[in-house]
Amino acid sequence: MDFQYNDEQKLLADSVERWLREKYSFETWRKLVATEQGFAPANWAEMAELGWLGVAVPEGMGGLGGGAVEQMIIMEGLGWGLVAEPYLWTAVVGKSLLELAGNPAQQALLAGLAEGKLQLAFAFAEPQARYDLHDVATTAKADGAGFMLSGKKIVVGNAATADWLVVVARTSGDQRDKSGISLFLVAANAPGVQRRDYRTVDHRRASDVTFDGVTLGADDVLGPKDAALPIVEEVADRAMAAMCAEAVGCMTVLHRDTLAYTKQRKQFGRAIADFQVLQHRMVDMMIALEQAKTMAIVANLKLGAAPKERARAVAAAKVQIGRSGRFVGQQAVQLHGGMGMSDELPVGHYMKRLMIIDTLFGSADHHQKRFASM
Repeated sequence: MDFQYNDEQKLLADSVERWLREKYSFETWRKLVATEQGFAPANWAEMAELGWLGVAVPEGMGGLGGGAVEQMIIMEGLGWGLVAEPYLWTAVVGKSLLELAGNPAQQALLAGLAEGKLQLAFAFAEPQARYDLHDVATTAKADGAGFMLSGKKIVVGNAATADWLVVVARTSGDQRDKSGISLFLVAANAPGVQRRDYRTVDHRRASDVTFDGVTLGADDVLGPKDAALPIVEEVADRAMAAMCAEAVGCMTVLHRDTLAYTKQRKQFGRAIADFQVLQHRMVDMMIALEQAKTMAIVANLKLGAAPKERARAVAAAKVQIGRSGRFVGQQAVQLHGGMGMSDELPVGHYMKRLMIIDTLFGSADHHQKRFASM
């Protein structure tokens, strides 16, 4: 696929690459993810200063007015560096929720987001739901002029450091109805909000969050009451397109490092890269990477299309990314031998991140069925 960045996008890509090279080595990453917070507030402030957090925020709301391609560039770079800062949950997902569903008062938070002064988390997944976004048991029942929020959300990324939670809750209908779903903006420290924090397999932070009779006002509704599912679906598609770009960054590093390793690792007096069977495997890795890269570009370019066309493109990309990521990760680990899964080598950590990306918002198998249904 012939796709070229314009001059401004090239400058953005260069700035991301330069920052990663100068500020975010693998050893730096290992130290950061071992801390309680899991990332560096100083890095978050630098991302804001560089304009990354507000790159897709409209100019009138304190951002740079970019779009999906600019976020794709940043997310691919974050994949190269295995960056642990919660860019996805705040600058992609949180930004999209506020932009698409917020009223003017809520959208004003976008300026603080772009400046790095606040973070968000998206509480959408539930224990029984698997990957069905419309399977919502958490309820927000009418209580006077407001609502009473009760229920449980699982694997809420960045909930431990978020200032605001955007919560998917049912305001009417049965658990699996596609109507009756609403979004609520909930302060992370609101009375009745309880968290159980933990590390995921890729060393990121997530939480199970319980809402025990949380009192909300009518102005805490984010978007249309009872009709928020299309917004949730669009935000999920945006998140998946961004994650596809991140996965491409991860796979690029795995292919590069594995190729370099096979050229210097010797067996029987020769570099193992000289053996034809391993050359074939490296070519297969490159093909899988190029297929993933093409599908990630298509998915991001289709985010502005009609809902069905957007959903088909994202589902197809998620399938390819899941399968390419698994293949490239497994080949990289195997070609590095037993040390491929050691904690001291980056390879295993990139593979773990690819495994999480495949799982978030639905696995490759789930999205193959989703694509077929459309």
